[in-house]
Amino acid sequence: MKLFYIPILIFILFSCKKNNQVETPTAYRITKNITYNNVSVDVIIDKPAVNNLDVLLVFHGTVQADSEIITAANTALDSFKGILDNKTMMIVSVAHPQENILFGDNITQAEAALLWVKNKANQELGITVGKIFLAGHSQGGYLVTRLNTMHQTNGVIANSPGPLNLVYRCGLEENGQVQSSTTCLKLKNVYGLTTTNSSAYFERSLLNFTNGFKSDILFIQGLNDSPIQLYSWPSFKQEILNCTTCQNSQFVEIPGGHTALFSNTLAKAEFNNFINSR
Repeated sequence: MKLFYIPILIFILFSCKKNNQVETPTAYRITKNITYNNVSVDVIIDKPAVNNLDVLLVFHGTVQADSEIITAANTALDSFKGILDNKTMMIVSVAHPQENILFGDNITQAEAALLWVKNKANQELGITVGKIFLAGHSQGGYLVTRLNTMHQTNGVIANSPGPLNLVYRCGLEENGQVQSSTTCLKLKNVYGLTTTNSSAYFERSLLNFTNGFKSDILFIQGLNDSPIQLYSWPSFKQEILNCTTCQNSQFVEIPGGHTALFSNTLAKAEFNNFINSR
């Protein structure tokens, strides 16, 4: 009887050992359609070879058509990854829609992506998410600033966020002072002129989202950016500095244009210091 049970015991022990083996974490880059609360959006996931990790959720700038958003999301991922010192962070780049919506309405997809990372990424990717940071460039900076009024994270970085003031920007287009854009044309088709319905334009401007920041936020602005951006930048900055319902806000103003974060040594250092200190 003993000889009969020994092979069975060995088999059981071997099976338990095999089933309990921990798989070696792998690195990969994939495009995945995610859904949260019935809102779907494509994301590009760049995962290092670790399973316990912090996440940097990034958002791209404006493009003209949804056929371009995967490319834009890849570019945003590469740009932020290129300046990120911590190579063990997972980067998730959101391909938020641009076409057939009014400016700002893609906050719905941006929020879904954040809540998916917070609540579903662990199970769907087989990982353990630690800290979550948001970063965005241009319109992406607009989105992460708005998200900071909605949900708490470990920190937010907004590079050249905007549009800051759609009343001013679209007003210039209406007067023929600057070239027309699809952003303002869509708003005009729904709301009319800025002179007759300025409140509708202001409600979608980033100047309307300068209170109630739930997490620390770092703003980076190139001082050689476009005149439209720089016209409203001092007012935007002062509104945030006056905020009494915000967590800490930090401003880094540097020489350079709209993408100065990705080339300026000081800006890159402040970007990494902000993440590493939280």
